Amino acid sequence: MAASGSTSASAYNESSRPSTPGTASNHHAHPSKKRKAAANTTATVAPEPSPAPSDSTNPAANVTLPARLDFFSRPRLTISRFPTFQDTPNVTYHSTEGIAMNRLGFRYTPAGVAAPGSALPCRTIESAPPKFRVSWEDRSGFVKVTPDGLGLLGERGFRSARCNAPIREGAWYMEVRIECGGGDRPPDAPDTNMREGSHVRLGWARREAPLNGPAGLDGYSYGYRDKTGDKIHLSRPRPYGRAFRTGDVIGMYIYLPPRRKPDPANPHDPAHLKRERIAIEFKGQEYFESLEYAQSKEMIALTQFSNKASDTASLPSAPLAKKSANAKNLPERKGPGAEAPALRPLPQLHGSHIAFFVNGECQNVAFSDLYDYLPLSTTPASRKNDKENSRKRAREGAPREHKENPYDDGTLGYYPFISLYNFARVSINPGPDFDFPPPPDIEALLCGGDEDIKPSCERTWRPICERYPEFMQEQWDLDAREEEEAEVELASRMEREKAEAAKQAQKERRKKQMEARKRTKEAELRRTNSRAASTPRASAEREPITDAGESYRPVISSHLAAAMYLPEDVEMAHSPAPTAASSVDYRHNPDAGSEYESEPVEGDGATLT
Repeated sequence: MAASGSTSASAYNESSRPSTPGTASNHHAHPSKKRKAAANTTATVAPEPSPAPSDSTNPAANVTLPARLDFFSRPRLTISRFPTFQDTPNVTYHSTEGIAMNRLGFRYTPAGVAAPGSALPCRTIESAPPKFRVSWEDRSGFVKVTPDGLGLLGERGFRSARCNAPIREGAWYMEVRIECGGGDRPPDAPDTNMREGSHVRLGWARREAPLNGPAGLDGYSYGYRDKTGDKIHLSRPRPYGRAFRTGDVIGMYIYLPPRRKPDPANPHDPAHLKRERIAIEFKGQEYFESLEYAQSKEMIALTQFSNKASDTASLPSAPLAKKSANAKNLPERKGPGAEAPALRPLPQLHGSHIAFFVNGECQNVAFSDLYDYLPLSTTPASRKNDKENSRKRAREGAPREHKENPYDDGTLGYYPFISLYNFARVSINPGPDFDFPPPPDIEALLCGGDEDIKPSCERTWRPICERYPEFMQEQWDLDAREEEEAEVELASRMEREKAEAAKQAQKERRKKQMEARKRTKEAELRRTNSRAASTPRASAEREPITDAGESYRPVISSHLAAAMYLPEDVEMAHSPAPTAASSVDYRHNPDAGSEYESEPVEGDGATLT
């Protein structure tokens, strides 16, 4: 049996579902026990196929889910398709086929496809026959049943079955006829050499009580034993009433006080109604899969404490063997401040009680002040760890997985619990017509005796057959409430997505504006650089000439060079020698005295003296 949950049908991909074994092309012989699934809060979500809990090696059990439109076009059933019973001659008790049975800490309830447009993909439906009977899913696989759900046969060791509706408050009554029990040997048993005959234990149990053990095994169930008439709780038998055997009719009566209302100021009050379940598909039928409520360490410690003395006394003493002092057998060292963790108190339902009748004879109160069926309140440390784990999984993008439900899911309470041993057989009579009708006021009978009971008084108890329609209506009311919450959540998520989309669009606009401004600046810079490169460098012409030696060549512009061009055939004339007239110093003052008092002499080639 592997985990499966719901994912979007439009994004359905067989290779992307690690938590669910694939079809025949991708099948695992030993699927993981860890359940993982995606969220199923919108109408686009469809349940995934889930392998059979007891037939996990059958590839045909894994059916690929159709597309979304095909899924919502499937028949919207009000009654489950399963179980089916083969019409075999001379066979009264059957093993149900094609259903998901509760085991390995998981619970299954039939589901049907919701109407198109619903916020949730599935809703709660009934299974045939729609009446009070034994639960098809909530029983051991070794307990066979009749098609009407009222006859039971248990093979070999003690195995148990719960009925299909819990008692949460009020006074209720039912009958169980012993077809074979009390140590009698069944005439049709396949093993004729049985050392022990058939036995029956009847009682009331919570959801945490195991199905592979008898009633009264732990603190979660209360039992009545056929062999000795003892009452059993926490595996401790106590004298109670008369023994019963084949042919006897046992009346089972229970009274629970009114169910307390949850504290609105305390969001962690376990009395709040909340369901943790995931829609799956198994062999063509939709189911809701949820974690079974785990046994608390407080109740386990209570069972261990009650059995400690008897267990140690019954175990034979073995001779002590010498062991070498190594790391494996050294005594564990504890610090001076190390103490056992504090246990939470176990609340009780004050005023509650259980009584049994044998062939109409009241055996008085067997158990009183039963343990409360609500889960214990969680501690702040456990809530912190759960929140951190959820945040971690959300960061990692992991799919949705099952988690323990610390609240009441609407199915908690005390169920009729029937335990059968070695081919014992019983038949259930939920009423309203009983073989041995009890008095109208059972409470008065339990308190004061027959003399206080008036024949004309109004009946204070109800036949348990009336509990089934009430329970189903409670489940459908929860469906309606979850649908409304899912619609509100869907609208809120759409608003968040819309706001996020607007925020993202604004961010994109800002990003585009920044990129546009950046491109404008880059273009302006390129134009500036281009203008600077195309401007003539006139300043280079006005630079002073420095002594650069023979290699110096003056920089002459192209226009000046064209103006200075002379033909090659033009011969340059030499300039005449300077004459005296051309050499006269006009800045010379004649009145001033001079070292030389000479005057110019006319004539060719004359020189100055």
